[in-house]
This record gives sequence, C-alpha cells and structure tokens, in this order.
Amino acid sequence: MPGYRPEPDRDSRAWWERVAGREFAVQECDACGTLRFPPRAFCAACRTEGWHWRELEPEGKVESWIVNRRAFVPGLHDPYLVVMVRLEAVPGALMYGNWRAERPPEAGEPVRGVFSQVDESLIVLDWIPESRISHQLSENHPAD
Repeated sequence: MPGYRPEPDRDSRAWWERVAGREFAVQECDACGTLRFPPRAFCAACRTEGWHWRELEPEGKVESWIVNRRAFVPGLHDPYLVVMVRLEAVPGALMYGNWRAERPPEAGEPVRGVFSQVDESLIVLDWIPESRISHQLSENHPAD
C-alpha cells in the first residue's frame, strides 16, 4: 500500500505488535504505577526504567478533531475526520485515529477504540462513539 504507514521505533515497536494482535495496552511503571502512552524507555513521573504492559479497554473522550481534505493514504475518501482522544485510564495521554461514524464528533463525547484492518500487514486503532456501541448492544439484546 503506497502512502503513509506508521514507522515503529525502539519504544513503539512492541505497542504496534500488540495492536496487530488486536490488543490495546499502555505501559505501567513498575516503581510508581504510573500509566503512560506513548511508550517510552523511562517513566516521566519517577525516571525509572522498569515497566510492563497493562491491557486496558480502549476508551476515552473526544478532545478535538480535524477534517482532513487531502488523502494521504490511497483509498481514504476526502474529506475524512481524524480525532484526538484523551484516554480514560491515562488522562494525560492523547491518541489520534480515524473517526468511524456517519456524523461529526462532539467535544467531550465518550468513544471506544476499534481495530481496523488497513491491508494484509497493517491494523490501526480507530474511534467510534460510545453511543454506537450501546445502540448495537441494545439491538442484539432487546429487553424482555
């Protein structure tokens, strides 16, 4: 696939491998318990090196978004939305991803990450409104 692709580095390679396995995780400091994203070699809170992966639900709130009018990746239709999401479990962490809904996002709106298969070798994390998940669940499990 021509176009932009994520370039994993020393710190992010293991995170991208987890995403490829459809797992969402952040680093947790072994010394102070601080959760962090993006992945880094040292804890910003206590400056120690020890850490492990902690699997979490990919949940957050829309902080901001842009309407992208230039397709950087072939196959994406102009325009498309990219959202900036503040992670629920890691309030200091922001993530970006494509918006997967038929309407624009709203500031502060609860969202959930979903894994999207871009091609045979790339999976990314996109974002959908939490209300869409709740709606789908209620359709699958109607009240008796």
